[in-house]
Amino acid sequence: MVRSGMEKTTLYLPGELQRSLQAMAKREARSQAEIVRSALAAYFSDRSPFRLRSIGAASDDEVSGATSEEWLRQNWKSKNRKKRKAKR
Repeated sequence: MVRSGMEKTTLYLPGELQRSLQAMAKREARSQAEIVRSALAAYFSDRSPFRLRSIGAASDDEVSGATSEEWLRQNWKSKNRKKRKAKR
């Protein structure tokens, strides 16, 4: 039975962990999937959502906001030339 809004995922578990999951499911009269969903929800609720640590907040003597476009053009051209030469 596929529940609305859910996607199927396959997990590979060590034997001991799988046996523990089976025993808990039987003991609590819950499906293994329900136990895994609950465990994952608890795991993720204890963690902060992913956030970018910095975008343009760092100091760099070589590149600034004003010079970044030119720096990218020069460095990408240089890299692309090296890659093309290496392919020949």
